Amino acid sequence: MTVYFVGNLAAGFSNSIIQLIVCRGIAGAGGGGISSMLQIMISDIVPLRERGKYVGISAGVIALGYAFGPIIGGVLAEKASWRWCFWVTLPLSVVATIMAMIFAPFKPMSGGIVQKLKIIDYPGIVLTLGGCTLIMLPLIWGGITYPWNSVIVLAPLCCGVFVVVLFCLWEWKVAKLPIVPMHIFKHVTVVGVYICMFANGFVFFSALYYLPLFFQVVLGYSPTYSGTFLLPVVMSQVVSSLTAGLTVSHTGKYRTIVYTGFALSAIGCGCISIFNASTSKAVMVVLMLLTGFGNGMTMQTTTVAAQASVARKDMSIVTAVRNFVRMLGGAIALPVASSLLNNAIRDFMKNLGFPSSTISPVIDKPSLLNNPSAISSLSISPSQAADILSKGYTKGFRDVFLLNAAMSATATLMHKESSFGAVSSEISMKAFRPKKQTLNMIYTKLMYDDWLQVANESGSEFQC
Repeated sequence: MTVYFVGNLAAGFSNSIIQLIVCRGIAGAGGGGISSMLQIMISDIVPLRERGKYVGISAGVIALGYAFGPIIGGVLAEKASWRWCFWVTLPLSVVATIMAMIFAPFKPMSGGIVQKLKIIDYPGIVLTLGGCTLIMLPLIWGGITYPWNSVIVLAPLCCGVFVVVLFCLWEWKVAKLPIVPMHIFKHVTVVGVYICMFANGFVFFSALYYLPLFFQVVLGYSPTYSGTFLLPVVMSQVVSSLTAGLTVSHTGKYRTIVYTGFALSAIGCGCISIFNASTSKAVMVVLMLLTGFGNGMTMQTTTVAAQASVARKDMSIVTAVRNFVRMLGGAIALPVASSLLNNAIRDFMKNLGFPSSTISPVIDKPSLLNNPSAISSLSISPSQAADILSKGYTKGFRDVFLLNAAMSATATLMHKESSFGAVSSEISMKAFRPKKQTLNMIYTKLMYDDWLQVANESGSEFQC
């Protein structure tokens, strides 16, 4: 929480895009840790058979943040300053930290912090960041800033693939305490879950970004109203996530839930691809409800599936990697979707005979097409602007959601062929059911035992 607080505080004071990116990276490091620790705590404290209920509740709460965050951010950006979009999180961070200290206090453990820091897999972290960055940058540049066949695009892309391979070899053969132990990929279910969660992150984050953008660019809605119009996707996700979690806790089965969720997501995204300026609001709401409902059914039930297939000592790392893969899907989705959308606009405007000096500002800010003075300064007539929106931008938007539908359909097939099953009583019979002990006593003991095991297995000189 401290890292997240500092990152957002600094982001609000940024004076350049580089400063903003760095500060958001710091905040993201803190936020990623919070998300993973929440699920790790649930997996340590809650019996496996009941875990679906609690991961469903946590997913619902997170989805509420996704629902109201864009609305609050839109209001702050319009009425105050974009800086407040970061600063508004600060009091919430303080409150959350205080609540964590009260309800989940940590007892001091023996062993110095320096000794603990020594066994962290720093080379693995560097290779992960380097590989992801080298792969994502060419996806952003390709076809927009530089041609796809240019050295500037192909060289970092190839280097990124090489770094990813190097990372896998390092984690497999060298790292004493790897951040991604390669042995977890021996479980077919875990591999299936990771593929499914990559698709989930890809679909969810591209929809979260490009649906409001569609409402602003094509329909001319304000940022605040566009954020409000995203509520059907997110609120239906809240409902379905809670419902799926309770169902897993009650029945112990999740195969049908995950399968149905991805199928609904594929259908919903395919239908959303037909959105245009004349689509009725009622149709939009129904299709967004369908997509959100499907996404919610797959969001946390896959966590239970992965945890049920591995030993208890691997649950934490399997959960953390699951979160990483989902966020990686979202990170890759945005540049890929941006490339599809921007290339569609560029191709259409080139066919109309516009020069690059006119095309570039439109690609950078498509909402200019709704501004009469802006299109006049770019020598674009109102009828041409309408054509670019209805044919160029809408085609790119359609391509994005057809890709989302394909990702969800692929996840559906992967799930069908994997060994997803039911939560057996044998798996959960040793799970903790706190009675006289408090939750924080149990959690502290579990974390202490896990650290002993990890330290011993790593061969470190750490003494507890």
